[in-house]
Amino acid sequence: MPTNSFENFYLSWTPDKNKIKRPYYLTLANALEADIISGKLSSGTKLPPQRELADYLDLNFTTVTQAYNLCRERKLIYGVTGKGTFVSPLPGKALTRQPRHSPQTIELGLLKGFDQIKTPIIEASESVLKKGYIEELYSYTEVAGHLHQRAAGAHWMKQMDVHTDSEHTAIFSGAQNIISATLLSLFKIGDKIAIDEFTYSNLIGTAHLSHIRLIPVKGDESGMIPSELEKCCRKEGINGIFLMPNCANPTTCTIPEKRKDELADVIVRHKLILIEDDNTGIPQTSDGNYHSMFSRLPGHTIYICNSTMALCNGLRVAFAAFPECFRIPLLNALFHLNIKTSSLDAEIMTELILSGKAAKILEQKAELARERNLIFDRFFPEAVRPGTDAAFFRWLPTPKLAMDEIEIERQLLQQDVSVYCSYRFTASRMPGSFMRLAISSPPDTAQLEKGCAIIREFIRNNQTSTD
Repeated sequence: MPTNSFENFYLSWTPDKNKIKRPYYLTLANALEADIISGKLSSGTKLPPQRELADYLDLNFTTVTQAYNLCRERKLIYGVTGKGTFVSPLPGKALTRQPRHSPQTIELGLLKGFDQIKTPIIEASESVLKKGYIEELYSYTEVAGHLHQRAAGAHWMKQMDVHTDSEHTAIFSGAQNIISATLLSLFKIGDKIAIDEFTYSNLIGTAHLSHIRLIPVKGDESGMIPSELEKCCRKEGINGIFLMPNCANPTTCTIPEKRKDELADVIVRHKLILIEDDNTGIPQTSDGNYHSMFSRLPGHTIYICNSTMALCNGLRVAFAAFPECFRIPLLNALFHLNIKTSSLDAEIMTELILSGKAAKILEQKAELARERNLIFDRFFPEAVRPGTDAAFFRWLPTPKLAMDEIEIERQLLQQDVSVYCSYRFTASRMPGSFMRLAISSPPDTAQLEKGCAIIREFIRNNQTSTD
C-alpha cells in the first residue's frame, strides 16, 4: 500500500509505476536513462530525493539508491553534497558513443547501406583527381557548392519528381546538416513541428538543441493521418512538419499518393513549412508513378535528397532543394554554421551522377537489399511489411519481453549483435516494442543470417507468458 498520496505533490521525475518490474533497481535505472536520452529530462534537472521517489514507487529506499548509483556509473547523473542529484551536463555526448564492439559484433543497429560497394566510388575519385581543375576544389569558395555540382544535384533529384534549378539547390555535408540549418533558419525557439510517432532519431536531438518542440501525430499503415494532423494544428498551433514519405526511417512506411494529397491540403491550409526527407534517393513504387511532396508544395518545402546512405556513407554529400522564399535564410545558415561540404567530395558525387555510376550503384544495392529482405522475412514473417522490397532496414515488432528496451540492446550486444530499439525514435516516449534492424549493414548474408538467428532465439527465450 502507498505510504503517501502524491496526487498534489510535485516530483521532477515520475516514472511509470507499471513499467518498473523485477529486478526493480535495473528497470528503474533504465527508465531514467531512457528519459534522459529522449530529452524528457534535460541537463541540470534536479531529480527527486531517493527516499521520496522510493515512497512514490512503493519501493525500498535501497532499491532506488542502487538505481541512482548505476546511473552515476553510466555518467548520466551526478550528486552535489547538500543539494541533491542532477542530470549530467550534455548527457547526449556520452550516450552517442556506442559501447565498444568486439570484432565479432554483427552490426544491425547503425545503418551503413552496403558500404562494402566501393569500386565505383574509387574509380570516380581517381577520375576527379585527373581533372585539370583539381586545385580549385581545395579553395574555400562557393559555400553552397560549385555551379556544375549544384546542376548535377538538380538533375539527380528529377528522378524523385523534384524539379528545381541550380539557384535553388545547395550541397550540405549530409542530411543532418540540412535539418540543422532548416531548424535554425526557418524556425524560432518554441515553434512546434509535427512528426510521426516514430521518426528519425537525429531530428529529435537537433530539435531539442534548437529548443523546438516536436509534436507526434497519430498514424496508420499509410503514414501520418491527415485528420489527426488537422487536430494538432488547431490544438497546438503547429509551425512545420517533418515527413519521410519514401520508406520512412525507422518504420519503412511509404506514404501512398492519395494520402500525400490529403496531407498537402492540411499543410497548405495551415501554412506549414514542410521538411521532406528522402533517405533513400530511390523511388519506392513499382509502377513508376511516384510524386514527391515537393512537386505538390514547391513553395512550402525544403526537400532533402540524402544520397549518402544510398551511394556512399563516406561521401558526406546531400542535396537540398528549396523555394525562393527560403533561399536567403537557408544559405545564410549554411554559411554561418560553417558546414560547407568538401568540394572534393561534392565533385566525386558529381562524377558519379554524370558518369551514370550512381544509377548503377543504386541498382546493385537494390538487388542486394531484395535478397536480404527475403532472408529477413524467413526469420521474421511477423515483421512489418515495408513499402518496398528493397528496404535497407526493417521494423520488427517484438512481443512483451521480460525486460525494457535498453536492457534488450545490452543483452543482445553481449551476444555480439548490435540493434536499435524503438525508444531511440520517439520524441515523447511513445509506448512501443520494436527493433529497427539495419539489414544492409552486415558485410555479407551469412552475418545477417547469424544475427537474425540470435535475435529470433533471444525473443523466444525472453518472451513473457500470456497465460
